Amino acid sequence: MNIKVSVLMSVKDGGQYLKESIESILNQSYKNLEFLICDDGSTDNSHQICCEYSNLDNRVKIISNKESIGLTKSLNKLIDISTGSVVARQDADDFSDINRISKQIELYKKGNEIITSRAFVIGENKIKPRFSYLVPKKIMIRKKNNFVHGTLFIKKKILLDIGCYDESFYYAQDYKLFSDLLRQGYKIKTILNPLYYVRNEGNISTTKLKEQNHFSDLVRKSQKK
Repeated sequence: MNIKVSVLMSVKDGGQYLKESIESILNQSYKNLEFLICDDGSTDNSHQICCEYSNLDNRVKIISNKESIGLTKSLNKLIDISTGSVVARQDADDFSDINRISKQIELYKKGNEIITSRAFVIGENKIKPRFSYLVPKKIMIRKKNNFVHGTLFIKKKILLDIGCYDESFYYAQDYKLFSDLLRQGYKIKTILNPLYYVRNEGNISTTKLKEQNHFSDLVRKSQKK
């Protein structure tokens, strides 16, 4: 059973780390994938970089937003055009272990339909999540998002069944998605071995942090209904 995986990435002015991120997917040991990239109104060289890889590898397909519409809507656009039976995420400033997709495929074939992994934090000697993964997911999700969004690997039909990403959430769309999945009874398998490398958002703006906290609070409130 050779399962086709649709890897989704949205990029907005992410040229600094984009090549490393794209190559980490194209160099995966698992080859049956398409790489769908949405350029969300970038003003740097992100679109040019994406086009270079699209010309080199026919698995890369690009769509462009003339104006930025945000991560949530961009991901839903990519889901709409995806042709794989499985959807995987990749963030534009992170990179994946060369065997990430292969290891997720192995678990998928054993009946796990939603899979994430832990991640190394680039430049820091730590892994996320650290110990909170030991707490039952349905309990932890009430307090915080305990999943690394960029590692998501999920059966496409499940995404469609729950309505994909909630477009009323400009931020914390991943927290809302994982919360919805757990509330509807889906099980999420987390690979303890880190298969992903994430950059720390230590320089996040105060305004963006407030907005993220606001939407995260909305997720927590929705769980009490």
